[in-house]
Amino acid sequence: MEEGEKKLVGKVTHYYTKIGVAVVELSGDLNVGDKISVEGATTNIQQVVSSMQIEHQNLNSAKAGQSIGLKVQQKVREGDLVYKIG
Repeated sequence: MEEGEKKLVGKVTHYYTKIGVAVVELSGDLNVGDKISVEGATTNIQQVVSSMQIEHQNLNSAKAGQSIGLKVQQKVREGDLVYKIG
């Protein structure tokens, strides 16, 4: 991926307010350390993926088709789109 390029990798299906975790249904691969942008009607945040889990197991990478729990730094909403940015 080139600098500044972004690729859709998933969609937020749920957000747990108390723990700051978004459930993301992946349509592309995602790795810890990837820079992402979460965008929606009222959401626009960029962050580096610091931790993700499937059923409480920590992962370093996840593949398209999986649903993951992703630690986010700010509130996101159901339906927000997750992009990997270069």
